[in-house]
Amino acid sequence: MNDPVGSVLEARGVRKSFHQGPREVKVLKDVNLVLAAGESLAIVGASGAGKSTLLHILGGLDQPDAGEVLVEQASLWGLNASDRSRVRNSVMGFVYQFHHLLPEFTALENVAMPLLIRGDSVSAARTRAAELLDRVGLAERLTHKPGELSGGERQRAAVARALVGNPRVVLGDEPTGNLDERTADHVYGLLLELNQELNTSLLLVTHDTRLAARMDRQMELRMGCLQELG
Repeated sequence: MNDPVGSVLEARGVRKSFHQGPREVKVLKDVNLVLAAGESLAIVGASGAGKSTLLHILGGLDQPDAGEVLVEQASLWGLNASDRSRVRNSVMGFVYQFHHLLPEFTALENVAMPLLIRGDSVSAARTRAAELLDRVGLAERLTHKPGELSGGERQRAAVARALVGNPRVVLGDEPTGNLDERTADHVYGLLLELNQELNTSLLLVTHDTRLAARMDRQMELRMGCLQELG
């Protein structure tokens, strides 16, 4: 495990259980991880292993039963809901299997939205959004709505939205799981390229070990425990 000094994201003893009727299912058992600045980390595991649950806890979307999540050495779950939302908006970017673009807005408007939410001016937000869309190869699609974009284009727009606020870390939940192999390779390569170029830490959960092997490190979530691979 990396030295936590200078870490962007850290989990310490994270536990999470769910109840199925009278039965308690322990999804996460004392999970620990450290993600360094600029590092890329893949967490692999079978469907239902708890990968998405872990990512939601790390991203401040789902509260752990026990343990701690640190973002730049500060406790995430020690914050109130408003402050936690501010950390998510300023420090983190999210990419999901399904793009979650708002269908009534253009690609430019979708990508600019995180900046508008945090109070940036409309002109600054639109300028930055256009820069990121150009960077992901969508300069000719700024005024297109999600329904007018291909699956790969929608996911590239989602990547641009995740990166528009210059986050310290991007969290991806099966970000290529809904794409064909060729398009998935392209989106994955784009994420890794931007990870290096912008020095943004990258943590992806995936079941695709072939794509995971392209990351700096790989860990496996199995039976509620997280183990280093390789």
